Amino acid sequence: MSELRFDGRVAVVTGAGHGLGRRHALELAARGAKVVVNDLGGDRSGAGASAGPAQQVVDEIVGNGGEAVASPDNVATPEGAQAIVQAALDRFGKIDIVVNNAGILRDKSFKNMTVEEWDAVIAVHLRGSFLVTSAAWPHLREQGYGRIVNTSSPAGLFGNFGQANYSTAKMGLVGFTKTLAHEGAKYNIKANAIAPVAWTRMTEDLLPADFAEVLSVDKVTPLVAYLVHESNEASGEVYTVGGGRIAKVFVAEGPGWMSKDGFTVEDVAANWEQINAQDPYTLPRNVGDQMAPLIAGLQ
Repeated sequence: MSELRFDGRVAVVTGAGHGLGRRHALELAARGAKVVVNDLGGDRSGAGASAGPAQQVVDEIVGNGGEAVASPDNVATPEGAQAIVQAALDRFGKIDIVVNNAGILRDKSFKNMTVEEWDAVIAVHLRGSFLVTSAAWPHLREQGYGRIVNTSSPAGLFGNFGQANYSTAKMGLVGFTKTLAHEGAKYNIKANAIAPVAWTRMTEDLLPADFAEVLSVDKVTPLVAYLVHESNEASGEVYTVGGGRIAKVFVAEGPGWMSKDGFTVEDVAANWEQINAQDPYTLPRNVGDQMAPLIAGLQ
């Protein structure tokens, strides 16, 4: 198989000063993409700001013969998101790829979580992905081409103690991704999400230090690079990835139980086993697919 290249493509990678984002930016640049390396430069809680991390990655890309520009802008503000996309337009004349990777952590058990801790995490992960994608969207539509990857998490898909804010944002990105896939289809815009497991500064307190190699960021980026390549036709999908394993995650619906004439609380209790049955399951691709059995049952 020939090498998958990105010559002539322009990519924006947020949160690219460290960890996964840095690896994504380096890989895309090595394969010919021009890259906007975005990173606010704060710590993993979102505090502080510095242009240094983004510029260091740009310097590394340029030193390797690639093209890149640094963006220290904040994804969580409309002005910051617009500036990130504008950096691509000003320097490279267009934008083709958006990798929403920026994130912070404010872990706390739910009973101790403050509104500020909730809002801060939602703002960067979910609002930030919306704002950057929103800034890029008109350009992708106009040119009839785009590739978007949103960064979800197993915590979002399956929940995790102490991460109500983070898991909510990450699951929100799944719905966001699926809707982008529907709305972008006629414009050749593909949107997918990844749920990575990797040893980074974001997870170093959650994963043993000796997992740093087996769960390296190098074992995530190839999936991202494929999903944003022009040859990829998948859209609206979610993939877990880490440690050399990639798997598709899907939302399924069991056969369920139905009573056309309505039901009582006692009916629910009496049919609880059937309501919870998982087989045979269906995989709705959209709300219409999901409603089809209901409509058929009512006719």
